[in-house]
Amino acid sequence: MAEKQSFVSGLQLWQWRNQAIQAARAADVSPYEVDWLLQEVAGLDRLAISLQSFKDWSQIELQLPLEELEVLWRRRLDERLPVQYITGITPWRQFNLMVSSAVLIPRPETECLIDLAVTTVQSVGESLQLDRGHWVDLGTGSGAIALGLADAFPKATIHAIDRSKDALAIAQKNADNYGLTERIHFYQGSWWQPLDFLKGQFSGMVSNPPYIPSGILPELQAEVVRHEPHMALDGGESGLDCIRHLINVSPTYLRPGGLWLIEMMAGQAEIVRQLLENQGSYYNIQIHPDLEGIERFAIAQVGKE
Repeated sequence: MAEKQSFVSGLQLWQWRNQAIQAARAADVSPYEVDWLLQEVAGLDRLAISLQSFKDWSQIELQLPLEELEVLWRRRLDERLPVQYITGITPWRQFNLMVSSAVLIPRPETECLIDLAVTTVQSVGESLQLDRGHWVDLGTGSGAIALGLADAFPKATIHAIDRSKDALAIAQKNADNYGLTERIHFYQGSWWQPLDFLKGQFSGMVSNPPYIPSGILPELQAEVVRHEPHMALDGGESGLDCIRHLINVSPTYLRPGGLWLIEMMAGQAEIVRQLLENQGSYYNIQIHPDLEGIERFAIAQVGKE
């Protein structure tokens, strides 16, 4: 969000909040989004909002005029524009990431990918030293996973790939905002292709690939269908095109014992497990649930040749 500082009284902002909450409820949008928006554009903390103490403040600085905020909020309700695209920011793990319509909005469940990577690295033992060397985030989007890996594995070099030049620009800004540009290398390309010069050297691969079957895309929430990039969602007729490619190609790039870790759609777990087993290069194949208990993540290690 471009900053255009504007000032309003606490009473004005309080009145706007009340109207926005009423409109949100009428449009079946969570009223919590109004308060999250005010935290971002007005710098209000949760306590001031909860107690509504800001009502008595003489002046509050906004990042944009109240009239523009109202226009954006109407777009949220009428066009189902995600609130994260209104603010240009979304929280993910300990980061506040820049986002735009060029990237998927990082979801809370995807945070589990980083936790799974850390837990697995610890469980396989020190002898493999998987916490260092080269790691890759394939289909990086906003750069969320790459930043999470860089934070989790300070001795590792992270590589982040995306086909979209616009997505990479967002990811690079996020890395720069957190002082991680020297630790994360960005490449434009398709999956592993830009990393042919490092074949067989990767300690781990993490990816949240497109996994929605093409026929289901129109049935998704309006916020997703209308505004998030379809290239990052569409996994082909079965939803498994990209996952199948990553299963088949990754053993060439991962070193013996290296980790293969992806997010997938509900209902795909057993097929993915079977694909991994049939490929013949993987062992220690595991399926893990997300925060709601849905089988969401597949992890495996590449065996020695």
